[in-house]
Amino acid sequence: MKVLLIKTSSLGDVFHTLPAVEDAYRAIPGLQIDWVVEEAFAAIPAWHPAVNKVIPVAWRRWRKNLFKRENREELKAFRQSLRATEYDLVLDAQGLIKSAVFTRMAKGPRYGLDKNSCREPLAARAYQFPQAVAKGQHAIPRVRQLFAQALGYQVPGDYLSYGVDRTRWTRPQVEGDYWVFLHGTTWITKLWPEAYWQELAQKVTANGQTVFLPWGNDEEHERAQRIAANINGAEVLPKMGLNDLNAYLAYAQAVVGVDTGLSHVVAALEVPSIAIYGATDATLTGVLGPQVEVLASQYSDCAPCLSKTCLKNEPGDIQPPCYREVSPQRVFDSLLSRIG
Repeated sequence: MKVLLIKTSSLGDVFHTLPAVEDAYRAIPGLQIDWVVEEAFAAIPAWHPAVNKVIPVAWRRWRKNLFKRENREELKAFRQSLRATEYDLVLDAQGLIKSAVFTRMAKGPRYGLDKNSCREPLAARAYQFPQAVAKGQHAIPRVRQLFAQALGYQVPGDYLSYGVDRTRWTRPQVEGDYWVFLHGTTWITKLWPEAYWQELAQKVTANGQTVFLPWGNDEEHERAQRIAANINGAEVLPKMGLNDLNAYLAYAQAVVGVDTGLSHVVAALEVPSIAIYGATDATLTGVLGPQVEVLASQYSDCAPCLSKTCLKNEPGDIQPPCYREVSPQRVFDSLLSRIG
């Protein structure tokens, strides 16, 4: 069976789709999936053995100037690539107008969420076979249900797997066990306090493990250096791409992260990990996996506030109130209890 999957972005959304791909791969012998995904994430779908071809789309870049000649030519070539194959099924797992347009470009019976299930109800008009999937669930079970209904099997209830083989990456030349701290994210209110990272690094290194701190921009580099300062066994990694960083993540004894795309990567690699949530909510789109534990504040007055600025901090506070319950000791004890 040959399926065209439309799931273009974001990084978290792409990872949320892999468990559904794994379900289908186990249920349908000989399944082959061609996956339409934003060019920035084009390396990820190929991590799964069911994915036959990755078709990059550059909508984020094209939409800035649709009348530019180069963009029009790229869009034409993209459309031709979708029309080149007759698919047994075309599945839009995004549920947006843009993804519905891509679905209409392809050859094959079109499936997607119905108007009451997708984020942009107008998108449902593009599908010949709209599917009802209840809202109010985490994104992963929703996509798994959509796949199962469209492809004709039952969602398995005994496992959750992303189907990613960690051995595709080679272990870094590091002696002994190590932890990775994913300290970087987008909003200030998603950041776990630096003092907490430092305290946790001291606990981990005192326990005999090395701590590695990756970074992706100047601000994160400076933060990593401050966290590692004067802690023997805490090291700031050189700047590296996702593929090289995955090698460190895949063989880590444990990973601690915040609400960031890289925490979804760790969940897919099935490495013991903690994902820390304060201002944001993990209920619908948070990190989810067989080896990840979400530690979220139960601070009833404000969390999750979904705000980019803290509304409760008092002068002199070193961290937002929502992180006071997610202490370094709690994170450390939780991971130690799981890794032994």
